[in-house]
Amino acid sequence: MALPYDSIVKMAVPRRDTPRGRWIAAKRKAREYAMVARALASTSHPVLAQIVPARFCNLSCTYCNEFDKVSPPVPTDEMLRRIDHLGRLGTAMIGISGGEPLTHPDLDDIIRRMRQTGAIAGMITNGYLLNVERIERLNQAGLDHMQISIDNVDPDDISKKSLKVLDKKLQMLAEHAEFHVNINSVVGGGFKDPNDALTIGKRALELGFESTIGIIHDGDGQLKPLNPDEARVYFEMQNRKKTNYAQFDKFQEAIVQGRPNDWRCRAGSRYLYICEDGLVHYCSQQRGFPGVPLAEYTTADVKREFLTAKSCSPNCTIGCVHRISYIDHWRAPQTSTISPGSHPELVNIQS
Repeated sequence: MALPYDSIVKMAVPRRDTPRGRWIAAKRKAREYAMVARALASTSHPVLAQIVPARFCNLSCTYCNEFDKVSPPVPTDEMLRRIDHLGRLGTAMIGISGGEPLTHPDLDDIIRRMRQTGAIAGMITNGYLLNVERIERLNQAGLDHMQISIDNVDPDDISKKSLKVLDKKLQMLAEHAEFHVNINSVVGGGFKDPNDALTIGKRALELGFESTIGIIHDGDGQLKPLNPDEARVYFEMQNRKKTNYAQFDKFQEAIVQGRPNDWRCRAGSRYLYICEDGLVHYCSQQRGFPGVPLAEYTTADVKREFLTAKSCSPNCTIGCVHRISYIDHWRAPQTSTISPGSHPELVNIQS
């Protein structure tokens, strides 16, 4: 069925297709290759840290447990200190998440500080607050990557992150963004029509973006089983072009088929999640483990967690942790174990 935004929109030459845009993309790719080479050479630093500058979100998607409607943004000075601590640990990539990061009044300064540490700078946003002026500011701040998750074609009671609402924002990004853009669609979690993911993926490719797909998880980051239609859409999306990240998502294929994965989760080591309170967690769904303030987190913690197996890993659907852990799948069997979610208080690692 034709959609209102299916018509061809006349745009100026996309910024990424200008000589400057191609030069920025080439430099970004070179930095990414250097990041991978460094990660292969050494296991003592985080490869990706996701940090929350604002838990507040302007939307209220019913499946999400990572936001509220009352929290003020983290003070800018404190955010800059936290970014510096990630730099101290040698973090290769820093991603801003939320809540909605675009609600932070000094986001541009935070991104600049991320780049000053030498890290690749990324952001996950719902896209609602984007406009041309905001995109230009993100270009100037040095943002490298942006991901927008779009859940459906038309807004409903589950999510307002719809293609119908966001398509004009995507057109602005296609014309003005100098950073890489990935559009992530989802299946599972009660969305009415899994075929929406195909429409969203098609539109992302039309606009020159990368297109990926994720599986909605429960509050512990575990699988919400897919029905046959959802599984069909998932595999069809995986076979599309420009899904570079998805090439590493064999773990999701097993989950779609109801099979657990046998892998070495490097959360707390190669991947860090820093909440709005400045604590390091394994991921957004396992708060309190290890629950150490970032200011006190050391290389010794990184090395310990590298060798610690997490009991929640077989049915985990947290894609970013899987992709980062994949770098080290071939080495360093884990010699300690912990069971996140089994204790109401903060805990220490148990052998």
